Amino acid sequence: MNFITFTESHLRNFTYNVFKKMGCSDEHATLATDVLVRSDLRGIDSHGVARLSGYVRLWEKNRINAKPNIKIVHETPTTATIDGDAGLGLVVAPFAMKVAIEKAEKYGSGWVSVKNSNHFGIAGYHALMAVEKDMIGISMTNASPLVAPTYANERLLGTNPMCYAFPAGKYPPVIVDMATSAAANGKLEIAQRANKPVPDGWVQDKNGENSIDPNELKNGGSLLPLGSDKDHGSHKGYGLSATVDILSAVLSG
Repeated sequence: MNFITFTESHLRNFTYNVFKKMGCSDEHATLATDVLVRSDLRGIDSHGVARLSGYVRLWEKNRINAKPNIKIVHETPTTATIDGDAGLGLVVAPFAMKVAIEKAEKYGSGWVSVKNSNHFGIAGYHALMAVEKDMIGISMTNASPLVAPTYANERLLGTNPMCYAFPAGKYPPVIVDMATSAAANGKLEIAQRANKPVPDGWVQDKNGENSIDPNELKNGGSLLPLGSDKDHGSHKGYGLSATVDILSAVLSG
């Protein structure tokens, strides 16, 4: 396989221009670009600029509003619910984290839920916004159903990532950023492009049998929860994923 190397500035310019063509403002295009490029710089290429084409496809299907009116629809001193107006999650999530940070600065903690948004890139980007203010940051999201619960072969949950980020003084922050599935869907997309099998325990076929085919989702299969099978603790991954779904989707309405 041949690889082409791009500079960070080239990636930023390209990505920014794509978001601008979608109709995003300068501010939103710059922010969305930063979320994706920083993902690549952290080595999480499954959620970096490689995801850009997916956002374009969602925008073409009118599932992404390039000029959202992001607003708070419910609020208490320490909590808020935000309507993202179908905007890019790359933009809506930082807005929500800023609100949470402002509340934490004033009252000691801030908890914000979001509805009507889209894919928000790596959870770590948003959690680290709090670390920059010497705060603990927590970020999580539900996602499209691609994961089958333990004992099942029907998709019910998303990869439902969660991130906890802790400031550590003079040391680098402690960051726990992970999907609650055995692997994120972006990892399968990387394997598809490289035409390579995926590790055993990542996916199953439509009949519930283990598979190493990275194209299994296209054929009606599903991702597996963290732990892969019951003997290796998949019920724990299932439980974590359900928790993220409840906190992200049910709580936000």
